[in-house]
Order: sequence, then C-alpha cells, then structure tokens
Amino acid sequence: MASGAGSEQGTLAVTGDPAADQLVLDDPFSLLLAMMLDQQIPMEWAFKGPARLAERLGDRYSVTAIAAMEPDELEAAFKEKPAIHRFPGSMARRCGELARHVVEHYDADAGAIWADVRSGKALFDRLRALPGYGDEKAKIFVAILAKRFGVVPRGWKAVAGPFADQHPRSVADIDGPDALAEVRVWKKNQKAAGKSKQD
Repeated sequence: MASGAGSEQGTLAVTGDPAADQLVLDDPFSLLLAMMLDQQIPMEWAFKGPARLAERLGDRYSVTAIAAMEPDELEAAFKEKPAIHRFPGSMARRCGELARHVVEHYDADAGAIWADVRSGKALFDRLRALPGYGDEKAKIFVAILAKRFGVVPRGWKAVAGPFADQHPRSVADIDGPDALAEVRVWKKNQKAAGKSKQD
C-alpha cells in the first residue's frame, strides 16, 4: 500500500464518532498516535485522541509541526478539558517524541513505516522502536494493519502472536460498536479468569 493505512479500504471503527474514526483511517500518524494513547483509558477515548488534538491545534496538526512544537504548548493542548488522556503530561511528551521519530527516521511520513516493509519481523522491529511502543503494542499494531488495512507482510501472524487469531481480543478486531462490545466482554472474561489478553 503506497501510503500505508490511509486508504478507503480501512475497516477500523472504534470511537463511535465517524469523523474521529475517519481521521485515524486517513492519516497514518493519527493511527500511530491513537495506538500510543491506548493504555489505561478506554479504547474509544484513546482513538478519539487524535481528533481532539487536531481540533485544538488546527492547521498545526501535522507530524512536522508537532515535532517542532514547544513541550509546554503541546502539553497545554493535551490538558485542555476534556483532557486527551488520563496522564496528559506524559502522553504529550510521548506524542512529541513520536512525531520527532517519524520526522527523523521516515521523512515525516508515518505511512512509510509499513508501506515498503517486506516481513512481519521488520515491521515489528520498526514499530517496537517507536516512542511509547512496547512489545504488546507493536504486536497489536501489526494485527491492526493486517486485519483492518490489508497490510500483510510475510510472517505477520508469527510476530503478531495471539493478536493474529480470530478471538476478539484487541482493538485490531474492532470494526464497529458490536465488535467493540465483543472485545470488552472477552477482556472482562479473561480478567475474571486471571488471564491476560494474550492468553
């Protein structure tokens, strides 16, 4: 896919807000940012984060502008009510770091992270190197690209691990409100059984 996840083929729909979902579908950096925000807050809140930030920054909502932004200014945008995250200060810093990484390593084109990737391992390694991305987040993002955007490099299932299967275990399995509800129920049942979403 030439520009990565920025195609009409995307089927990710998490927030219940068509405009917020569309931004994540159309803009690869917004997709990366939404996934970065997806921790310790509801999934739909995390994936609405890029739209809220775009609303607050206006024409300065771009990878290059965010990368160059003063930390205090970006933090103020994150903290404006309603706050973009439960931990707006630390997430604002990570957002700036993520933007700078994309500028420095991918010439400000977030979609280039996966556009020319030849193997699942290479894709995982690129994602794992992103600020704010640990092993699990990188695995889930590989699954998002495969399941929701048709980006399927050789070996993607091996690196995505359990997130490649058909259980509704992560945001990679959400294409609308019914799927969101299924993922919530599955996670609740796993937690009640003392298991993680990777079990």
